[in-house]
Formats: sequence, C-alpha cells, structure tokens
Amino acid sequence: MTGAALLAAFTAAAPAQAAESGREVLNALARARLAEEAGDPRAALTALTDVASRAPGLPGLRGRILEQAMQGGDLAAARSAAMQLWTSGERRFDARLVLTVDAVRRSDWRTARTFAGVDGDKTGGDPMTRLLLPVIGAWIEVGARGKLPERPLLAAGARGRPEPAFILEAALVQLAAKRPADAVALADATMLTDRTSQLVALRLAATLDAAGEDEAAKRLRGRIALATGGREDPLLLLSDRPVSTARGGIAHWLALLADGFARAPVGNSRLPLMIARSAWWLDDSDPTVRSALVEALDRDGQREAALALLADDRGAPLPALAMRKAELLADAGDLDAATTLAEAAAAQAPASRSLLVRFADIARRSDDGAAAERAYARLEADLGDSEQDRALHATILIARADLLLQKGEWDEAQPMLDRAVALRPGDPTILNFAGYSALERRRNIDASLAQIEAAWKAEPQNPSITDSLGWAYVLTGRIAEAVPLLEAAQRGEPENPVIVEHLGDAYWQAGQRFSARYVWRAAALIADADMATRLEAKLRDGLTPATMAP
Repeated sequence: MTGAALLAAFTAAAPAQAAESGREVLNALARARLAEEAGDPRAALTALTDVASRAPGLPGLRGRILEQAMQGGDLAAARSAAMQLWTSGERRFDARLVLTVDAVRRSDWRTARTFAGVDGDKTGGDPMTRLLLPVIGAWIEVGARGKLPERPLLAAGARGRPEPAFILEAALVQLAAKRPADAVALADATMLTDRTSQLVALRLAATLDAAGEDEAAKRLRGRIALATGGREDPLLLLSDRPVSTARGGIAHWLALLADGFARAPVGNSRLPLMIARSAWWLDDSDPTVRSALVEALDRDGQREAALALLADDRGAPLPALAMRKAELLADAGDLDAATTLAEAAAAQAPASRSLLVRFADIARRSDDGAAAERAYARLEADLGDSEQDRALHATILIARADLLLQKGEWDEAQPMLDRAVALRPGDPTILNFAGYSALERRRNIDASLAQIEAAWKAEPQNPSITDSLGWAYVLTGRIAEAVPLLEAAQRGEPENPVIVEHLGDAYWQAGQRFSARYVWRAAALIADADMATRLEAKLRDGLTPATMAP
C-alpha cells in the first residue's frame, strides 16, 4: 500500500481512533509520504514506526514498514515487520526472504527451510521463487549437512530447458560438501551460455583453485575467456574469491540476480534493492555483493548511499569498485575528483581495456582532453590486428578526432576519421560520424554524402543517421527528399534539439513557414544557450545564412 493509500485508509478509520492521537498519526503519515517521495527511506521508516506505535492495526502499514526498512538497510526493523506479516498469514515474497536470511545468519537451518518454503511445492511458484528457491534450498542443505545438497539445483535444471547457472551452482555446492570429483565432472560438462553462468563459473574456478583442483580451474577459466569473447563484464573484474559456506553461497547468488535486475533498462528499482540488501546482510565482505548493492542503490536514486558504501571499503579498493565510485562522483558533479580517481583506478589494472574506456569517458565529461588522450594512447598501444581490436581502434580514432574537432582542429582530425573508416568501412556509426563531421564544416560534401548514404542504407531506422542524411540533402539542395527523412528522425527522437532544428530549417526552405516556426519554438524549449540564441533570431527574422543550423 502506498503512502497516499495509507493516509486515505487512516482518514477513513479516524473516527475509531482516540481523538488525541489522530492528528499525530495523520502528521506522521504525511511525513512518511513526503520522505518516500523524496527518496529518503530512513526518514520514511521513522515516520511509519511512529504511526505503528499509535495505530498498529492500520491496513497495509507493516508492508510499508518492511519495504522502507529494506530500502534503508535496517535489518532489525525489516525482520520485525516481516515476522508480523508472517504471523498474520501474509506470505509475501519480501517477508519470506528477510526471514530466511535472518535464519541463515543464525544457522537455524530448520527455520530457514520453513520460511524459504523448501519443503513445499518445488515445481510451481512465481518466476522469482523459481530463480531463488533451488539455490537457497541447496545451500541450506549444505549448512544443515544434508545428503546430496545439490539435488534441488539438479532437479530444477532437469525440468524443461537446462539452466547452466544452476548446474554450475550445484558444482559449488558439491565442493562445499567436500566432493570435488563430482564438482569437476559437472564443471567440465556444462556449457557457459549466458552471463549468469559465466559469472557463476568464475566463482567456481576460484573455489576449485582453493580445493586444490588447479587443472580443472584452469580449464574452466579458459572456457570463460572463450564464452565472454574478451568482454570485460563489470562483475568479472571483481575478485573471484571462493564460495564455501551457505551464507556466502546464497549471498553471491542474490548479488548476481540483483545486479542483473539493477542494470536492466526496464523494471522497478525496489526489486533489485530488496535482493541486494538481503545479500549484504548475509555477506558484506564479498565485492560482488557490494557492487550489486551499489548498483541497486543508484538505480533507486540513493546516490549518496551508494557513494558511502564505496567509501567504506575495507583495505585497498578493487579497481572496478574505485572506477564505479569515480562515475558516481561525476554524476554528482565532482568531475575533477572523479577524473583523478578514475585515472588511478585504471592504473591499478593496466590490462583492463574497459576501465580505460570508462576513465576516458569521465575525462571527457570533465572537459579534460589531455586525460582522455592519455587513456586513448594507452588503449591504442595494446591493440592488435584482430577484428575486435580493429573495431576498438576505429572507435578510439573517432573519439580522438572528436576531441580535436571540439577545438576546431579539422586538419588534425581528418586523418583520424579517414583511418577509422579504413579500419571499419562498413560500420554505419563510424561512417555517419565521419560524414557528418565533414558535412557540418562544409568539407568534402559529395564524399561525406556518400558516407552518410551508406550508413543510412545499413541502419535506416536509426534517427541520428536519418537526421544526418536529411541534413546532407538540405545542404545539397535536395529539400523535397530531406523533409520526410527529417520528419522520420524527429519522430524517432522528438526531444533531440539538433534534429528538431534541422527539421524547422528544412520546412522553411520548403516554403512551409508556419510549420518551420512551430518546430523552432519546440526546439527552443530544449535547446542549449547557443542554439536558443540562433532560434530566437529565426523566429524573429526567418531563416538566413547566418542563422542556419551548423
């Protein structure tokens, strides 16, 4: 129940409350609602706790307390609310998770089984239960010293489509149960088909090393490298420490799920935060758990809490976590500190290309071209002639050329653009950037137009490339062809001021003066200062050579 719904529920029930406490309860509900809307779960929890002391039977109150306690990281409050929900017969997923985590923390395996529902129906349930129950059940059996604790995972993997992550998790469970031969056999036979299986495999390799199974660990690491294709997943850059306890096993699995949900482009922010909090309460020393909670907090709008979590590193921070802190500092506006920290983090892991790319991105946000150039130079020095390296090289050349173009140094930038196109002649993004960069400076119009047309043929649904082609047609006098292209680009990115201004200029040249002014006014609402000045002149005087879009 939302804060607004709680407020409405109490208002309806107010005549039944003692008159002297009614006003205090309403005030506390209002404070809770404001705190929730401001993204301050701790203040919301304080206010809701005040409500509970005065009106404990208010419908939906305990659920809201549980949610805010999990968002704010208060295990004691979450446990209390979860137990009251359980006792009242509400078997909510979040309440079950908190109570299971609490039981596991206390090594109370019988109670953990009850709250997790391990002894219930193992074939049904909602998607989250199907993702969590086999793993939690298996690790609970490890803690309880049960026979064949991996059975829930193998059974889940046997139903329908096999889940390689479950099978690899079963191998981790077998190692914890001191059965390395069985674990090696599973590890060798399982394909690494997705991100989760690759991340579990990394932890399995570390655990095999710790168990003295060096050759099996080496084989598995080789397969991880092949499966990832050189991709440096943020979690793959973290410590691949062993998993050997029930608490650690459940925590690492929860962290993987939370990280995946936090990085997903859709979905609410509460699910990953709830799962990441649970992982943290089980094992706050695991770098993967820390990273997952940072991502979940940032997704939930709690950037300061995420930064505080990264500032609380025990010992020297891992480079990947230090780089994430730098990104959060940049998001908070502290660009100088972010650049300094990012460069130091990249220096700690000289073989990591992804950290260098992220350092360069932060340096560019800070307008520190020299720092970005240092990152690009280090990247280029490490490149070979593989297809993947050629693609990265072309991207770096485009980035370096862009830095030069921002300083007006076309003659220095053009050779880099030409080299990038030579490395990736069929890449629509590179063709578009090279062609448009020349086009907006009115250089090599015919050649630039050919590059943009080739890019558009490869990706005709791309609004940026469609805009480039439409604008190229404007500059070459092909207005009738330009207008429908620019209209399509504007539909694809209606809040891109560059595209909107281009469309307005094309309308004016096509004789559609009313439409042009209408579109310019729309562009003025989202324009930066320079564009706004130019648009103001167009709206006053119409389009002139001096006010035409660049």
